[in-house]
Amino acid sequence: MIQFVRNYDDLSTDKGFQFSFRCDKCGNGHMSHFQSNNLGIAGELLSAAGSLFGGLFYEAGNATRQMQRAIGGKAHDEALQKAVQEGKTHFHQCTRCGQWVCPDVCWNASAGLCESCAPDEGEELAAQQALATSEQIRQKTREVDYTSQVDFTNRTAVSTCLQCSGKLNSTDKFCPSCGTPNAPSQTMEKFCTNCGAKTKAGQKFCSECGTSVG
Repeated sequence: MIQFVRNYDDLSTDKGFQFSFRCDKCGNGHMSHFQSNNLGIAGELLSAAGSLFGGLFYEAGNATRQMQRAIGGKAHDEALQKAVQEGKTHFHQCTRCGQWVCPDVCWNASAGLCESCAPDEGEELAAQQALATSEQIRQKTREVDYTSQVDFTNRTAVSTCLQCSGKLNSTDKFCPSCGTPNAPSQTMEKFCTNCGAKTKAGQKFCSECGTSVG
C-alpha cells in the first residue's frame, strides 16, 4: 500500500526522482532526497556522443531511451516507495481520522492524535477566551446608548446654503462659509429633545418637561 496518496507532488524528471509530501492539516511539507535515474543519465551521455560521432553511439542512445520508456514506470514506483518511507519519518498519522500531519505544529504528542481530533488544551483555551471576549465586547457595545444626544425629531438637521451650497446645521443662523442668513433656521419648527414637545422661538426651556432647549 502506498501512503501519502493524496498529499504529495511528483517532482521527478528524466534525470531522477524526487517527491514533496505535505501535512494534511497545515500544508507544511518535506521534500525527499533526489534519487538519480541512472538509465536516463546514460541515455543523455550516449545521445551527446551520438550527436558528435553518430553511428553506434546514436543508435545506443536511442535504444537506451526506448528501454527507459519500458522500465521507467517500475523505477519510478520503486523511487516513490523509498521516498514514502523517508517521508513517514517526518509525519505522524492520526489513528482517529487517518490524516498525516507534521509533528511540530499539528500533532498532539500527549494525546497521540492530530490536533484536529485532540486540540492542545492551552491553545484551545486561549482561542475560546479570545472568542468569548469578542462576543462579550459585541454584546456590551450594543447595550450602550450612543444616540441619547441625537435629535430624532429634527428631520432637516443638515441643509445647504442657498448662496454657496455650503453645509448648514439647523442651529446656524448664518452660513459659516459666506455669511448668508440661514432663513430656514428662523422659521423651522423646533422640538424638545427629551419629550418631543414643540417649542417656540426664544424659548429656553421646554414647557412640558423643563429640558433646556436654548
